[in-house]
Formats: sequence, structure tokens, C-alpha cells
Amino acid sequence: MKKLPLITLISAFVLLMFVSCNSTSTGPEKAAASAADSVTTPPDKENMPVISFEEDTHDFGKLTAGEKVTYAFKFKNTGKSVLIISNVSTSCGCTVSSYPKKPIQPGEGATLDVTFDSEGKQGFQSKTITVNTNAEPATAYLHIKVQVVESVE
Repeated sequence: MKKLPLITLISAFVLLMFVSCNSTSTGPEKAAASAADSVTTPPDKENMPVISFEEDTHDFGKLTAGEKVTYAFKFKNTGKSVLIISNVSTSCGCTVSSYPKKPIQPGEGATLDVTFDSEGKQGFQSKTITVNTNAEPATAYLHIKVQVVESVE
């Protein structure tokens, strides 16, 4: 009587082995390729979008305390696929930005506007604008500089 459950267990194990091995894979290479296919892979670097700024730093010069100034950083998608700006952040609440929310096609240009408010600021100011995209590299950095004075001479 004890042989019957043992035979049933062995038969189930063999059947399970047969079913799980009934794939067309021929080794570890095929398994790795299959795993890679199940993950969405980004386009190769040759076909990635590229965000190219005309300049990455702007100096506003001297400002009187309380002035607001804006600068438009011009850029172009010099890559081979659509560029998407996902987020732009600034290093200070005194600096705000606006950027295109629509995808930028290859060869197309646009601007990223940065406004600096000198209210409550004094002396030399240097601020960083961080641009997150789907490009390679994914993060670009822009900089603004300004000298805030009591009155412009």
C-alpha cells in the first residue's frame, strides 16, 4: 500500500519535469535573451534624443534689489528620437522656470525660460536649474549668475 503513494509522487514529479522542460530553449543564452525580451529596453544610445543648449550659463550682470529678470535658454533636440522634458527644478525659490510640455521632435528647437527674483537678495547670486529628460545623459544643468546691489550705478 505504501508503494502506491510513492509511485504517484514520482509520476507527478516526472510529469512536472517533462512539462517544465518542454520549451524550445537551448541553454543559458536563450534564457537570458528571453528574460531581456520581457523587460522594456531603452533605445540604443545612437538613437536617443539629445538636448543641446546654445549656452548653459547666463550672467544677468548687476541688478537693483527687488528686480525680476527673465532669460530664455535656447535648445535643440539634436538626437534621433523625440525629446521629452519631464521636470525642471531650481536651486532656490527665487528662481522659477517654464519649459515646453509637448515632445520636441528631432531637429526641433525650443526655449526654457528662467526668471530670477532679486527681492530679499544681496551680493553675488549663483543658481542652478536642473533639467530632467529622456535624453542621454538624462540630466542637464543650467546656471544663472547675478550681482544684486542696492542701486545700479
